[in-house]
Amino acid sequence: MNEIQKSESLKLAEVYLGKEVELTIDRQLGSLHPKHGFKYEANYGYIKDVKAPDGEDLDAYFLGINEPVETAKGKVIAIVHRLKDDDDKLVVVPENIELTDAEIEKATHFQEQWFEHQIIR
Repeated sequence: MNEIQKSESLKLAEVYLGKEVELTIDRQLGSLHPKHGFKYEANYGYIKDVKAPDGEDLDAYFLGINEPVETAKGKVIAIVHRLKDDDDKLVVVPENIELTDAEIEKATHFQEQWFEHQIIR
């Protein structure tokens, strides 16, 4: 991808690819979105004190675990890059978990179905 085409959100997210991070999960698996009412089919949270271009903390999906958690540590294996929305999401998994792009798409579909996006590794 050409540097000129990169969104601010993607530039920030790329810094974390391959790194271990700690997440605060504010929308646990099975909870409902506070505004839109859809059910979270994955744990969803953020890296505390890392501000994204939208002014909020940098968002992340925590995949590879099928129970609600409040905090999580894992490795950033991918980015869900939103093509028309400067609000990219990290994809974080526990140690020794690998997911294909298709598995990431399936796990994040509940929210990403409304956004044109691509998986970046």
